[in-house]
Amino acid sequence: MIGAGHAGLAVSRFLGGAGIDHLVLERGEVGNSWRRERWDSLRLLTPNWLTRLPDHPYQGPDPDGYLSAHEVADFIGGFAAASRAPVRTGTEVTSVRAAAADGQGHGHGHDGYLVRTDQGEIRARCVVIASGACNVPVVPGFKDALPDSIRELTPFDYTGPAALPEGGVLVVGGSATGVQLAAELRRSGRPVVLSTGEHVRLPRTYRGRDVLWWMQASGVWDQRHDEVDDLERARALPSPQLVGTPERSTLDLNALIELGVEPVGRWAAVRDGRALFSGGLRNVCSLADLKMERLLDTFDEWARKYADDDLTDEPQRFAPTRVPASARLQLDLRGGEIQTVVWATGFRPDYRWLDVPVLDAKGRLRHVGGVVTDSPGLYAVGLPVLRRRKSTFIHGAEDDAREVVEHLTGYLAGRH
Repeated sequence: MIGAGHAGLAVSRFLGGAGIDHLVLERGEVGNSWRRERWDSLRLLTPNWLTRLPDHPYQGPDPDGYLSAHEVADFIGGFAAASRAPVRTGTEVTSVRAAAADGQGHGHGHDGYLVRTDQGEIRARCVVIASGACNVPVVPGFKDALPDSIRELTPFDYTGPAALPEGGVLVVGGSATGVQLAAELRRSGRPVVLSTGEHVRLPRTYRGRDVLWWMQASGVWDQRHDEVDDLERARALPSPQLVGTPERSTLDLNALIELGVEPVGRWAAVRDGRALFSGGLRNVCSLADLKMERLLDTFDEWARKYADDDLTDEPQRFAPTRVPASARLQLDLRGGEIQTVVWATGFRPDYRWLDVPVLDAKGRLRHVGGVVTDSPGLYAVGLPVLRRRKSTFIHGAEDDAREVVEHLTGYLAGRH
């Protein structure tokens, strides 16, 4: 097992239950990314009552609250201790390759895998990749054309507004990360421009319940990977525009506009020191509004059929996104209006250590529900829509881990 985050530890729990000898390798400490790679104010998008791992539910005093990053790390650490996971911390994997039957690590046929680490080499019949989906920030190639006067940050670099230079900020990306950072920076008194393309708009609450209660209750989150019409697109969708606050407030573009954030279209290019934005802002906002309405229709249909009597709140609908009549199409990056660019443009896994030919032309792992194709005994967990729409959320790890371990157990028994 590579990675001692929530997904890897969930797999470890089921491997242990199946009596399969295994080891969990972790480059840092348990829950390392939550401790080392998150900004100070970050909280989970999911409410605490939904935060659970196998036989390890949240048991704190605030079920309707949202855990901070350090609280998430402590929760994962508590699960590792409770499940007695065989974790070896401070061990960085440098190479995984197929082990040839002659033990030399070459040839087409293989007998398990050779896992090289900075602490030595391990031979394993199976390897489960649980190193995460968000290891490396993805930024557009034209970033190199920005003026030298502009400071650039990714969410891995960002800690809070106080660490940024004075002046305006251009936040790029309309996912949960982008809208949260735009709101925090605007509340600090800075001028903020938010560049967004396709995004997922959601209200924080709907008909008196957290919107993620509806995702859970209606079965939307349990939709399987083999039931999704366009799986590649579903896996590429940005995280929904949500934030976890005590007020359970909605943080969509309308809320940002009320704060004074200026929305613009997708950043398309840099030319002569000017940022050029797409003119499609109105279209992407209309699409996000339409998809939200369809999702709310799904919730309402489920409620008519199955909801308990205590669900008395009536259906709601929300105002369309208030797109500016004439959103800016360009911005002079040399004029002093913008001092900092924050790239909230997504992440990708880091597979530089994976010396097995299982990546596609875009560097993505080829797998079917976490079973890596073309390399028997290699598995993955914790990736978007791995087996269900909820796969990357903490509570989504349990079902995925159980089924991946079922396949792995069958493989070891010679059934696959």
